[in-house]
Amino acid sequence: MAHILDIKTAGKPLNEAEKALIMIHGRGGSAQDILSLSQYLHVKDYALLAPQATNGSWYPLSFIAPVEQNEPWLSSAVETIGKTVEKVLTEGIKPENIYFFGFSQGACLTLEFLARNARKFGGAAAIIGGVIGEKINRENYKGDFAQTPIFLGTSNPDFHVPVERVYATANIFREMNADVTEKVYQNFGHSINEEELELANSLVFV
Repeated sequence: MAHILDIKTAGKPLNEAEKALIMIHGRGGSAQDILSLSQYLHVKDYALLAPQATNGSWYPLSFIAPVEQNEPWLSSAVETIGKTVEKVLTEGIKPENIYFFGFSQGACLTLEFLARNARKFGGAAAIIGGVIGEKINRENYKGDFAQTPIFLGTSNPDFHVPVERVYATANIFREMNADVTEKVYQNFGHSINEEELELANSLVFV
């Protein structure tokens, strides 16, 4: 099974914008849900794109399950992000003007895509997520982020995402020359807080 490419849009028309933000929703969420968060981000002049996961989930099991157990959905999900990026590039927007925002399962998928496709992007904010797999396969991750700003926000503990995986992800991105900031909130819960949005604005959407 594979995801059907279904990209919802908002903000500036893609052919009129200089910057684009790709927003990736979490399990059980929707493209429209994640797009609504853009009102809290400094992205009023951006084209906004949010692919919709088929059946509301990017992959069936936990992100720290063995990768093969989340296939073929996981590979299709990563490919969906790639196709969304290609759509933006086709309109003439440069990679360094492409930004990402993901929450929960969407944050995991965002980080997995970026780690597999490192280059100079505009930046990324990933709230409660980490790279995917029971064990981290560092061989999958290649490229140079050229100091792309990456913000990782999370709660400790979090029922879905162990804080150790967030730290491990931050270290991998640093090794790949990203400018990483991580912020851990004690016992905050599985959601996005106001300070995380403020940090995303000050670190990424500047």
